[in-house]
Amino acid sequence: MSESASHAAVHASDIGRVFQAKGGPVTALDSIDLRVEPGELFGVLGPNGAGKSTLIKILSTLLLPTSGAASIFGLDVVTETARVRRIMNLVAGGDFSGYGLLTVREQLAMFAQFYGLPYREGIAKVDAQLASFGLDEIRDRKISALSTGQRQKLNFARSFLNDPWILFLDEPTIGLDVSAARDVRDRVRAFQAEQPGRTVLLTTHYMAEADEMCDRIAIVNHGRILAQGTPTELKRMVQKDTLFIVGIDELPATISMDSLRALPGVLSVAERDDVTDDVSGVGTQTVRLAVGLREDGALGGVISALAAGGAHLREISKSEPTLEEVFVQLVGRGISESDIAIDGA
Repeated sequence: MSESASHAAVHASDIGRVFQAKGGPVTALDSIDLRVEPGELFGVLGPNGAGKSTLIKILSTLLLPTSGAASIFGLDVVTETARVRRIMNLVAGGDFSGYGLLTVREQLAMFAQFYGLPYREGIAKVDAQLASFGLDEIRDRKISALSTGQRQKLNFARSFLNDPWILFLDEPTIGLDVSAARDVRDRVRAFQAEQPGRTVLLTTHYMAEADEMCDRIAIVNHGRILAQGTPTELKRMVQKDTLFIVGIDELPATISMDSLRALPGVLSVAERDDVTDDVSGVGTQTVRLAVGLREDGALGGVISALAAGGAHLREISKSEPTLEEVFVQLVGRGISESDIAIDGA
């Protein structure tokens, strides 16, 4: 991988894609600019039809762009297709390549040959991937008898056979149960940790998955990138200030809301009452203060002022916006059930 260390893992400049439909041309991608560095796990979020899969197909050489240029580790996806394909692989959720009459091990051995691996090396890698993905016990089971989760694990095992520099994941955990999805995410992390510079580009509808896994994220809609940055940077678009929830037994008579708002670094203070039960089952009143701060360090002054007035602290929690809130603000709606499907455009 060192020969392309100076190149971006993904570089897309002004990428556009227009499909011809009965009703006229449909723009799937519109002037996409994207740069992903080696070693990053980069996420692409968007509703169904936003253009996520179209972007993946262009970058993985399965579809030609209508305009613009893109490269993978410095290799042009249009003019150097064969070289790009040797250093990448693709896993799409809900998709499956292979033959149902083959066994799990035979299936992987077949793909090892497709990837041009010498027989002994290919078989050794097949057996290593079977063990890595927990498929060794079903190595002789026919593909047609596998569950959805087992098929997707097999897809991942197949995708690692050629030691790709970059792995494209298009909705990889769709249809998987919680345990299987967690196994897949753990294996992706291990794949990157095994060799510095390995890169992953992930499209997903699952906000929590993107928040947990991705170094940076781009949010797309109608073929355009609306925003990109780290999960923290994107969340700051919704919540500019630091917000803490401070729970006390009561607000001391000697302390007013205005006096708290006047403390250094405090931007806002709002009171929220809630009733909680203690261990004896008796309702106890807790006063919750939503405290907006310029920075986390200003919280100390608020706590000190409350303690000096005689308030007893019961809880402190930091209120964080979610990627879902960012998504709704940018796209105008949340993810619906109709969006939890393979993005066809």
